[in-house]
Parts: sequence; structure tokens; C-alpha cells
Amino acid sequence: MLAALLLACAPVAQKEPEPLPIPLVVVTFNTGSSGGFDPEHSGDYGREEADATDQWYGNGLAWEPLIQDTSAWMQAVDPDIVAFQEVFWPGDCPNIPAEVYPGFVCEGWQEGDPSVVERVLGPDYTIACFLEHPDKCVAVHRRLGRIQGCAGPLCLDGLAGAEIPGCGHGGRIGRGVIERDGGSEWTVVGVHGSSGFTEADQDCRVQQFAQIFRDLDGAPAANGAGNLILGDFNTDPGRLVDADRSAAVLAAEVDGDPFHFLTEVGPNVEPTYALANIDHVVADRATGACYHGGLGGHPEVSDMGIFDHRPAVCTLELPLP
Repeated sequence: MLAALLLACAPVAQKEPEPLPIPLVVVTFNTGSSGGFDPEHSGDYGREEADATDQWYGNGLAWEPLIQDTSAWMQAVDPDIVAFQEVFWPGDCPNIPAEVYPGFVCEGWQEGDPSVVERVLGPDYTIACFLEHPDKCVAVHRRLGRIQGCAGPLCLDGLAGAEIPGCGHGGRIGRGVIERDGGSEWTVVGVHGSSGFTEADQDCRVQQFAQIFRDLDGAPAANGAGNLILGDFNTDPGRLVDADRSAAVLAAEVDGDPFHFLTEVGPNVEPTYALANIDHVVADRATGACYHGGLGGHPEVSDMGIFDHRPAVCTLELPLP
């Protein structure tokens, strides 16, 4: 009994509990088409419709059957965070001739109707878009939290951004803060780098990447306690470091300390856009694994053969701050 009492009274070292990981599913998806289509699988979407998409719909997601396919795929994936690029903004419908409405979202659309992003995701998300770019948005499921400053469901210009002179209008980098119940916060940065490989195009991307890691209006866009960066970087940091200054800059910034790629990067990685890998997910604290729609046995978003990017889907372990 004495031994038992002495043992009970002995001090016990208290070990701090490990932070509990939060499994998250995140998606980045450029829903553009570049005017392409597959005549064997696209149904009523043929050359005429592809030309209309190119001329009037900005090659964005606007064809009704494709919107429905994308919505069904997204519901199956059930992501917590989504970054979109090149989703058609139906507020532009009044500027499009009525003769190219049939089959597209503009047919029957009225002011106040849900946007394409809202229709794809459904009512359970808060959606905030880039500065002056309603075709580029970040969405957060309400079970995870809400985007700071956005009462939802859709906040145009709802992400912090800044225009770079000579690199197009508005912001190509969008920063949002996800507020979670209990007070914790995470920073999410959406990316849609300038396209092209002229010296000017490369310089625009260099400046855009500097906004992410160096300075966006006084501080890096990725300056939270935990940061998630995802989108279409429009360069391949695994294949193009010797040919594109912006690829070399991106590879140097995301070198593993602390930022690291969650999507695969390298010269022999299976391409997800033409012959390259330009759609990526980057984090500093999260770990996890990714796949791309239509590869490795995973379902295609659609069999119509219109999209030219494959979405990246990542399941992350994100430690609590």
C-alpha cells in the first residue's frame, strides 16, 4: 500500500497533445476550353458552338450540359475549398448577341439568377472573386468556415488583390482569410498567372508571384498562420525553369522551406495541360496527396472533351494552429 501511495504521489510528466489534423479536400480547376471540342462526345456542341465560346464566352464554362457535368462531379468530390479560373460570368450576357444564346447559360438567364460558380457548387459555399475578375473565384464550404469580409453567397471583388501595370486589368492574385469557428484562421491565395511566354509575359508572372511570397499591398499574400496557394500558375516549375524566368522564380520560392508543392512537379510527371503541369496546390503547413480528374482511374469531369485543363484534387492534413 505504501509503495502504491508513493507511486500515486510521484509527479507525472505532462506531454503536450499533438495538434489534431483536419482532413480537407481542395480543388483547383481552370474550366476553360481554348475553343476545342471532341466531335464524338460533345453532342450538340460542335464547331459553331466552340467558335461562339471563343468569341463571346471567353472560352469559359458556359455550355449548359457542361455546367451540369461539372456540378455533378463537384458534388461527388465534395471539396472544402475550390479555386476556379475561367468560369463565364453571366453578368456579361447583355453584351452577347441573342443568336448565340441557345444551349448556353445566357439562354433564359436574368439579372439576379445564380452565377455559374454558384450553380456548380450549390448553396453551401461562400464564394469570393478576384479584383475585377468575376471569372476567377475562391469558394469555401460553410462546414469549414467563411471568407472574412464576405457575407456571401457571392462577393465580387471579395479577395484582396492589386493590379500590376502592364499586366492586364484587376488582380491575378486573390487573397482571402478563412475564419473558422473557435477563432482560428487560415489564408487561402487563388492564382491565375498571366499566359504567354514573351519576356513581358514572364515578367508579369514574376511580379504576380512576388505578390504571393513578397508583397501584396504591404505584406505577402501568403502571410497567414497557415497558407494554401492554389490555381493556374501558367508556367511549369518542373519543366520550364531553364526556359521561363517565372518558372525558375516559382520553383525557388516553393523549395520546401516552408512552402512546398502538394501537386506533383517534375520533368517526367504526367501532363495535365497540353504537355505541361501548370495547375498546382502549394502549402506551408499542410501535407497530403493529390490526383487529377481523369487520370489514375479517377473520374473525368465530363466525357464531352471540351475542357483543356484537368482539375487537381488534394486531400490535406492541416494541423490546427
